[in-house]
Amino acid sequence: VDYLADSAPELSALTADPELPAAVEQSVSANAAGPDGRPICAHVEALALVTADGELRRASRDSNRELFALALGGQGVVGVPYSVTLRVGSLRKSCAAPRSDLRLEDCPPLLRSQSDLTLLLPPERLDVLLERLREKAAEWRVPVVGAAARRTLTEHETFLRWAHREFAQLRIGLAAPLGLGARVRAAQARRELIDIVLAQGGAFPPAGIFDASPAQAEACYPQLKSFLAEKRRLDPADRLYNAWYRHARGLLSRDPVTVRWG
Repeated sequence: VDYLADSAPELSALTADPELPAAVEQSVSANAAGPDGRPICAHVEALALVTADGELRRASRDSNRELFALALGGQGVVGVPYSVTLRVGSLRKSCAAPRSDLRLEDCPPLLRSQSDLTLLLPPERLDVLLERLREKAAEWRVPVVGAAARRTLTEHETFLRWAHREFAQLRIGLAAPLGLGARVRAAQARRELIDIVLAQGGAFPPAGIFDASPAQAEACYPQLKSFLAEKRRLDPADRLYNAWYRHARGLLSRDPVTVRWG
C-alpha cells in the first residue's frame, strides 16, 4: 500500500482525483516509480489482461512477452488488468530501502494540485535546471509555487519506456491561471519548460503528452507511433479508449499550424 500510495503523483494526469492514492491497475498502466525510484515493472511477475477481443490472456516475461511489455506502462489502452502477480520479496525490499527524495534549495514544498508539471531531469543538472525553469516560468507570469524531486532508476522491459536512464523526477507546481488569456499563456509556458528540459537530455513521462507539442512528443518518445500501431493491431475497433489515447492519436496526426501573436 505504501508503494502504491507514493506513486500517486505520477498518475495524477490519469486519475479523476489526484489526491487519491494510486491503485495497482493505475501503477501498472503508468509503470510508476516507487519510493526507492524503481519502476513498478521490476516488481511485476505476470499480468492477466482482458484484451479488446474479450479474451483473458496471461502475459509475463516468458509467455506473451510482447503483450507484457506493451501493457506495463501502456497507459491503460492495451488491456484491462484482471489480476497482477507481484514479486512480494522485491516489493518489500523497495519499501524498506531509503527513499529517493532529493533536496531542493530555496524552493517551497509542493502542494499537490492539478497544476503540477512532471519533468525528468538529468540528476547532475537538477539545481541548475530548476533555477532556469523558475526564471522561464516567471517570464510567462506563471510562477513556480512549489516543487518536489526524487531520483528514479532505469528499466529495460517496457515498450513505452520512460526510465531509459536515471532521472531526477521533478514535479513543479505552477500558479493556477485565471481567465482565457492566462490559460493560453500557461500552456505556452509549459511547452517552453519542456523545451528547456529536452535540450538538456531530459524528458517527461508519457502522461505528460497533454502538455507537449507533437514535435516534443516525438522527440521524447520516438516509439510512440509504433506503440499506437501495436495498439490498433490488437484493438482495430478501438474498444479500449481513454483520454490519453484520444490525445496521443490526435497529437501525432495533427497538421502543424502557424501561430502568430498580434
